[in-house]
Amino acid sequence: MKQSMISANTAFALVTMAFVGCQSALAADTLVAVKVASAPNLGSLDKDPAWAKAKPLKFELTGGANFAGGQGATNATLKAVYTKDMLYMLVQYNDPTDSRRRGPFQKQADGTWKKLADPENKGGDDNVYYEDKWAFIWPIGDSIKGFDKKGCAAMCHEGQGKPYGNKYTAAEGQLGDIWHMKGSRTVPWGFVDDQYVDHTRYDAKESPNAGRKSDPGNPEGDYTPIKLVDGKPEFMGRDGKAANEGGTYYIKRGDEVAFDDSRFKAGDEVASYIANELKGDRADIRIVHKWSDGVQTSVISRKLVTGSKFDVQFDKLNKRYAFGFAAFDNAQVRHATVDDPLFMTFKK
Repeated sequence: MKQSMISANTAFALVTMAFVGCQSALAADTLVAVKVASAPNLGSLDKDPAWAKAKPLKFELTGGANFAGGQGATNATLKAVYTKDMLYMLVQYNDPTDSRRRGPFQKQADGTWKKLADPENKGGDDNVYYEDKWAFIWPIGDSIKGFDKKGCAAMCHEGQGKPYGNKYTAAEGQLGDIWHMKGSRTVPWGFVDDQYVDHTRYDAKESPNAGRKSDPGNPEGDYTPIKLVDGKPEFMGRDGKAANEGGTYYIKRGDEVAFDDSRFKAGDEVASYIANELKGDRADIRIVHKWSDGVQTSVISRKLVTGSKFDVQFDKLNKRYAFGFAAFDNAQVRHATVDDPLFMTFKK
């Protein structure tokens, strides 16, 4: 009898340990969205009281360019809350610099203008004159086979077109929803670029970006390059300030005016592109973003159900949604990533 009791107690202890272990494993890779009565104020960033109710998911990102210490690593924290029809997320990660200096024109000593670019850039790989970014990828439905085991690696193909390769899914019908924050192109308008990935294979001429595409809504793109006309930028910002003297490294569409070269001295830098407001399907995700004291902070909002075939639909609150996350520190493609898939669930 005594031995049976010991065996029963032992069995109970093992089951308890297994349960705790499962819960720990769940907590280690799962973001739990908590329901709140009212939406957080995006402008309050991480200071809104709603975020105190949400449990943080913390993880390390590795393999990117420029992050502190030269190791390409940073630590990230995510929180999520939701209301009847909206999802809100808080995104934070360590980044030593606030990078907005994306390919500016610089006035030279002889009065000519030159577009600055990373001298090591062999094509699509600028790590000097770029911007800070982050990105999520969510499988749409259960279409991307293996994503729940491999994460983003299920559609990453190295050695194709870019230093970190290109993305595409294995077969037609497999789609992923990409949320792409671009610090100097989409954030000025208060948007995250809503994109998607499909099965299009890489081809240097026909499909240089392989499966990565933008949702419908902006035929002109998220930005329009500014040309040099007679050796000078065609436009400048309405305020006429150099970007390195209190101006911006972008011009919002509608704020461009004819360029006045007399306003600038040697060494001054100005924007080389006009940022276009996102519209339609491409404008589903709003953002307020700030860099402060070595931390990037974003608060985003999106409808739980958008109805678009290019978006993940959070229409089943009892489902576990897989996702991947990456951060770019002043890098065009060399992002820091988490090796394994992450998941989000909804707490009722």
